[in-house]
Amino acid sequence: MTDHPEVPDADAARVAGEAAPSERVPLDRERIVSEALGFLEEVGPAGLTMRRLGQRLGVEAMSLYRYVPGKEDLLDAIVEHLIAGMYADEEVLDAPRDGWQDFLQRLAHGVRRVALSHVQAFPLVASRPPEAPWLRPPLRSLDWVETFLSGLVSEGFSQAAAVGAYRAFTSFLLGSLLLEVASHGADVGPLDVLDDGSDEQVALEDHPTVARMKDDLRQDRSASEFEEALESLLDRIALMKVELADDGPDV
Repeated sequence: MTDHPEVPDADAARVAGEAAPSERVPLDRERIVSEALGFLEEVGPAGLTMRRLGQRLGVEAMSLYRYVPGKEDLLDAIVEHLIAGMYADEEVLDAPRDGWQDFLQRLAHGVRRVALSHVQAFPLVASRPPEAPWLRPPLRSLDWVETFLSGLVSEGFSQAAAVGAYRAFTSFLLGSLLLEVASHGADVGPLDVLDDGSDEQVALEDHPTVARMKDDLRQDRSASEFEEALESLLDRIALMKVELADDGPDV
């Protein structure tokens, strides 16, 4: 016979004159997502189920479906919660203040803090469907892509240069941070395709800079980006070879 974890009895609580478990702390979507994020960090994405989350919250799983239709919607909501949380990071700016380098450094460190604070959840940023298929992780939010592009344009970047910076910046962040969270035990798993070729309509009225650069953002430059990143890496290694030439015996 299979053992089932006990679920608090709301009816018995009412009979005893006590508040039902779900009434002690009101249940809403924000609380569910926040609790799911904490639980996911403990058990990983595979261990997060609606039934187990309901048990953690002290309610039947069916009570959660009023606010979250299912696990897939819950995982999407967790990603939105993670990225939106960067707005509360006082070090991250919504526009350049001391030059574009400072702007991007702050943004990069903000994303890294998200990754290190939520090691198990961060890979979802790369694997969950984005708001638009041509958005690249880890900046898979129209709001943050708008902030990124408009910020660089305000610093004198051309459209092509802004899009190129966006591609290079996201590639660098994703590769670096997925490796880092994996070293802390995260399951990075297989990641999804950035753009499946579909051309569904995405509402961009509130994101004019993204709308203006949409066609450029959709272009697949993976091969050239790889070569450019490799050349940059080799240049850094060559510089390192010179700088460290006298630090030890030749091998």
